[in-house]
Amino acid sequence: MGPRNWDRPSNPRDACSVPVSEIIAVEETDVHGKHHSSGKWQKMEKPYAFTVHCVKRARRHRWKWAQVTFWCPEEQLCHLWLQTLREMLEKLTSRPKHLLVFINPFGGKGQGKRIYERKVAPLFTLASITTDIIVTEHANQAKETLYEINIDKYDGIVCVGGDGMFSEVLHGLIGRTQRSAGVDQNHPRAVLVPSSLRIGIIPAGSTDCVCYSTVGTSDAETSALHIVVGDSLAMDVSSVHHNSTLLRYSVSLLGYGFYGDIIKDSEKKRWLGLARYDFSGLKTFLSHHCYEGTVSFLPAQHTVGSPRDGKPCRAGCFVCRQSKQQLEEEQKKALYGLEAAEDVEEWQVVCGKFLAINATNMSCACRRSPRGLSPAAHLGDGSSDLILIRKCSRFNFLRFLIRHTNQQDQFDFTFVEVYRVKKFQFTSKHVEDEDSDLKEEGKKRFGHICSSHPSCCCAVSNSSWNCDGEVLHSPAIEVRVHCQLVRLFARGIEENLKPDSHS
Repeated sequence: MGPRNWDRPSNPRDACSVPVSEIIAVEETDVHGKHHSSGKWQKMEKPYAFTVHCVKRARRHRWKWAQVTFWCPEEQLCHLWLQTLREMLEKLTSRPKHLLVFINPFGGKGQGKRIYERKVAPLFTLASITTDIIVTEHANQAKETLYEINIDKYDGIVCVGGDGMFSEVLHGLIGRTQRSAGVDQNHPRAVLVPSSLRIGIIPAGSTDCVCYSTVGTSDAETSALHIVVGDSLAMDVSSVHHNSTLLRYSVSLLGYGFYGDIIKDSEKKRWLGLARYDFSGLKTFLSHHCYEGTVSFLPAQHTVGSPRDGKPCRAGCFVCRQSKQQLEEEQKKALYGLEAAEDVEEWQVVCGKFLAINATNMSCACRRSPRGLSPAAHLGDGSSDLILIRKCSRFNFLRFLIRHTNQQDQFDFTFVEVYRVKKFQFTSKHVEDEDSDLKEEGKKRFGHICSSHPSCCCAVSNSSWNCDGEVLHSPAIEVRVHCQLVRLFARGIEENLKPDSHS
């Protein structure tokens, strides 16, 4: 891997400007090893030069490492430029200097170590970023390490792998931060403390949903450059509880029914590799199971957007910024007793038979679904988009799924409902029946018959939850969105920026 090269253009119309914030490094250039193509530089008796390493934008939100070489006839002038630019870079305090890097050598296609060494390490070296590298050998090693070591000496944590690796680092960092702050994570209403450390994601997995939804591409070089320039993006995290016990945190998809069944079935077919997701997806679609239960949710009245407003989350997002401010105002009023506290807020209840229940904190975009499960979901507005797909025919469900791959509105069906929420609870009908003291014997017999044939959409069959690619078996959960709890080395998806002409 190497940078793209060009000399400073002699024609002003071809000139390009580079923000100082997107300069990676500046170094003196060995002019004796250079071939001067322009007659202007050949006329100089002793030319001096310096090279600016910088970011250049390519197509589809990708960033590239590029370099521009500047020539001048005076040594003093050359050194003045070098000194001035380096002083300006020193003032950029948001840039990391020392990082902890976790590499998953097994995730995705097993290319994590190679991707890091070829595409990321050279950029970190160029930017004078020092690293401590841990190549993980078993599941949860990254999470356990973050609980044990001194993390105060680092400016951020980098994970090289897929969404599973990111989830490990996320759980370790949030858990460590709450332990240090004396916060009980198992309490569903605990106010969680944000960590001061940012997380960088170098995509090397099968889906890389979090990276795609926060950067706009799953490209290792692009992600490495976002880390180098010290970008920062605040992101919501949902806590998932059952009976006052924390089950997991979620940042992308929490799915019951269709997506839960897919992940549960695919776990049994790891020997198939990445093909297991396609196989399990087809099998789950053909099974066409639906599940009866009750969804209760608290609408996110503080948000300034809605799931169908067609306004996706972008870099410098107004919706995220404004929604956070309004949420803070709401919390202050509740604190001083000026407004209703959580106990008496207006919850809404929806009962029925569902093919799928999805809660997304982000668009969940990926290469296969470029707009994602909820195209207008926002990364840091303190809400989740709750999508309910009621029982319908296989054909209609297929129409719904196909819309995830094109530009059509996937919520424009009579059997689909979508709500922007800040909390929700779900209880399957099976659990409700078990908790009831008034069971009739005939109902028991009917339940027994149906449990043998779950494809009939009966009330007693349970699905599992797909929590960011991990299986949760609890049929009853309580979910709460924590606004902008973590920060990534990212800036969100940039809009309407043309690729640089030299890209």
